[in-house]
Amino acid sequence: MSALGGVVRSGVRRRRVQTVVIGLVVMIAVSAAVLGGSLMVVSNAPFDRAFTQQHGAHLTAQFDATRTTAAQLSASADAAGVSAAAGPFPTTAISPVSDRIRPQRSITVVGRADPGGPVDAVTLTGGRWVTGPGEIVLHTDGRLPKGLQPKVGDVLRLADLPGSPTLTVVGVARSVSETAGGWVLPAQIAALTVPGTPGAYQMLYRFAEADSSSQVDTGRATVAASVPAGALTGARSWLVTRTNSAGSTLLFIPFLIAFGVLGVLMAVLIIGNVIAGAVSTGTHRIGILKALGFTPNQVVRAYTVQALIPAVAGAVLGVLAGNVLVIPILAQTNEVYGTTDSGVAPSVNIVVLAGALALVAATGWASASRAGRLRTVDVLAVGRTPRPGRGQWAARLTARLPLPRPVTLGLAHPFARALRSATIVAAIAFGAAAATFAVGLSASLNQIQDTESHGDVVVQPGGAAMSGPPPGGGPPGGGPRIAPGRPPSVPDPVAVAKAITAQAGTRGWTGIAETETTTGGLTTALDTLAFTGDNSSHGYEIISGRWFTGPGEIVVAKPFLTATHAQVGDTIAVTSHGAQITVRIVGEVFNIQSRGMQILTAAATLAAAEPDLRAQTYDIVLAPGTDPDAYVKTLNTALASAGATARIAEDETQEAVIIINALATLLTLMLVAVAALGVLNMVVLETRERVHDLGVHKALGMTPRQTITMVIASVVVTGLIGGAIGTPIGVLMQRVILGEMGRITGFDLPASVTDVYHPAELALFGLCGVLIAVLGALLPAGWAARTRTATALRTE
Repeated sequence: MSALGGVVRSGVRRRRVQTVVIGLVVMIAVSAAVLGGSLMVVSNAPFDRAFTQQHGAHLTAQFDATRTTAAQLSASADAAGVSAAAGPFPTTAISPVSDRIRPQRSITVVGRADPGGPVDAVTLTGGRWVTGPGEIVLHTDGRLPKGLQPKVGDVLRLADLPGSPTLTVVGVARSVSETAGGWVLPAQIAALTVPGTPGAYQMLYRFAEADSSSQVDTGRATVAASVPAGALTGARSWLVTRTNSAGSTLLFIPFLIAFGVLGVLMAVLIIGNVIAGAVSTGTHRIGILKALGFTPNQVVRAYTVQALIPAVAGAVLGVLAGNVLVIPILAQTNEVYGTTDSGVAPSVNIVVLAGALALVAATGWASASRAGRLRTVDVLAVGRTPRPGRGQWAARLTARLPLPRPVTLGLAHPFARALRSATIVAAIAFGAAAATFAVGLSASLNQIQDTESHGDVVVQPGGAAMSGPPPGGGPPGGGPRIAPGRPPSVPDPVAVAKAITAQAGTRGWTGIAETETTTGGLTTALDTLAFTGDNSSHGYEIISGRWFTGPGEIVVAKPFLTATHAQVGDTIAVTSHGAQITVRIVGEVFNIQSRGMQILTAAATLAAAEPDLRAQTYDIVLAPGTDPDAYVKTLNTALASAGATARIAEDETQEAVIIINALATLLTLMLVAVAALGVLNMVVLETRERVHDLGVHKALGMTPRQTITMVIASVVVTGLIGGAIGTPIGVLMQRVILGEMGRITGFDLPASVTDVYHPAELALFGLCGVLIAVLGALLPAGWAARTRTATALRTE
């Protein structure tokens, strides 16, 4: 065993390039696998743990109190497939205002006597449960900034109710099913309902089978059939809540899996080729070992262990790197759930580590098995130079090309060992595919980010220029709402519109009034944007249908359609400030604001509910060639008397996009580096095998510069082929991963997001294969140029 250990140690020390290549490629594959696996576990685990502990509702259903009774709803708990139910709970929608955090979002309030029950056991995180009138427990999910989180002792004022009653926050709680924005005693719901508004009930159901959308839909249909027709006005599936709760963490999983697959394939390819090359170049050494008494099995074990030593080091570093990289990604999930998950999943680390080492061992054993089959006499009698005749047809063909002789010699080399050249091509193709995929993914994400910008200039209330978001929450693309309420004065919309249209350089403008509405089945209010002006659709990509053209029409995103079980062409009812409005969905738009739960409509649609609804911000699109700074300066002069201020729109990049781009860049550079190292390893093997031929060329007058040219030329063909193969693979990966991201988040992606490649860019990506090949060939080319002629001629 000691003699075998000496052979292993000697092999690791002598083959430094191969050792580094194996270690790096294993590290990258393990890093990507740990990242993807850890995110898959922790992105779902917090929700699943809380859902199980709180007996979360598989279906949150809203019923019209004028079409059914409490007794009939209680009887629906016995419907087929229902394993547990809670309710009926009376509900209403309120629009509270707080002195500390105003304006408060409109929320659905549920009348509930206690937080427990067979379904949706609400967890108090502070304070106590309601015990009398004038008290409320608010729901919090950790998504708001800390300064805006509800606190015990806050006083909410209901200005739209007779007498402007108040509610004191006595508790803060979390419902994993997000069944309500707040809870009061059931007897208090009537006093919190706007006069004339029909009553409503909420029922919470758990089903025996609810693992898929089809099973939840079946349960929903069964419940609807058990109550009077038309009583069920809306329902929300726990699967929708689960996806929303996981946040943007889920976005990372598909592209990390893609990089992980690339890394694993490169590991199998390069490790197998490294060991096969070691066997090929070490045939004479293998013969000596066998002559000294080593059995075939010992020889195979020696070469396999030589691969496992750097693989163990690379796997350990990969586990550490993967766990470090997952920490910033989980920051949002920890904030939402109030958890302290580090992202370290021991089970994932163990599985990935064991799997990687098993894969290396299996690959190494398969590649080294050739060493065990070699006959001692044969390997002692032959050298390392390839047998004559290999690739002579290519040499004769390239000799006819009008190129310098070192170039034609190099171009013919890959055909002498077709299988080894195919391996180089595969390594280069993986690198080119990773680069193409990463650049395309980044461009698509940036295009998604661009869809949040709907103007070049923003006009907002106020008499002085402001650099931050406008009061009231900012324009549609302006990020989270953190402002302390409605501005003290509202600009004259007629004067603002007149100033904008009269300004030279205005191509189009839109007025945006931000309000909130509710609809059946959804427990929280929906951000609703009411538009005026001549350019409301600017920046929005229509997926299906059309943009609204008049009052009573709305456009929404796919998550809204999914959550409400609606489709383009359907008519739904929304409630705004106590008034019920019937609207028709005329289009599906790509809109990621508010997680896609946003309604876009004409201001005239809400005029009946809010007669004083006026645009609070304005997005302006400038004509080509207009100087934004000069435009804003001139427009501010015109707006001075109107009580508004213009500023250049600011681009805000989401943290998730930044992290994905950074990770994609990092992983791509690592894969490209490993591909180049794979090329380096192959060229080193080729150069060492042809060292005698190299000596002959030098003896005939080949200069060091010509030697470098010949070695580099030997990888040009493989680089071109690898780039040509890898580029379309990268494009295909970008399409598949984007589609998976859209499926996970519930969005349909427009063509502007998926079709981001241009022909010239694809040609450059194809040439990336040549760049990777040349980078990998530079070091062995320099070694070949420095080799002395006499030394090369003495080598067999």
